[in-house]
Amino acid sequence: MNATSTITPFEGFALARDGFGRLVLTDPHGEQHAGVTPVRAFPLSAPGEGVSLVGGDGRELVWIDRAEQLPAPARALLEEELAVRDFAPTLLKLHSVSSFGVPSTWTVSTDRGETSFVLKAEEDIRRLEGGALLIASAHGVQFRIPDTKALDRASRKLLERFL
Repeated sequence: MNATSTITPFEGFALARDGFGRLVLTDPHGEQHAGVTPVRAFPLSAPGEGVSLVGGDGRELVWIDRAEQLPAPARALLEEELAVRDFAPTLLKLHSVSSFGVPSTWTVSTDRGETSFVLKAEEDIRRLEGGALLIASAHGVQFRIPDTKALDRASRKLLERFL
């Protein structure tokens, strides 16, 4: 297998993309592992710390303590892969809810556009550090609210009914 992007070495390993756009890890023995998946250990509390590169068989191939320590090209490849995996739109405005009981349909504006989703249970709203919230839709999409105080008054009022 030949990697098509420039291989970026770090700690005896190298990252590249193959002709199919898959992430390829070359280990210190020169063996190439295609279709490597990066997985954050702490995606919300410490997104730049603790990233595992996992092979197609589900086994960890490399542990990266801090992504910022990687050379810029390797870090860029890693961030591209993580961005696809960590899709979590930021909720900017809450327009309406179908009812104040659950399940309810929420109509919202996010950094990715307008959408609506179903909140199955109040437990699907998780409080995070610093006043942030993570809301899981019925389809498993995670919506982030980095700071509830930054929402407009009407959005905060609707949201408070569920907290």
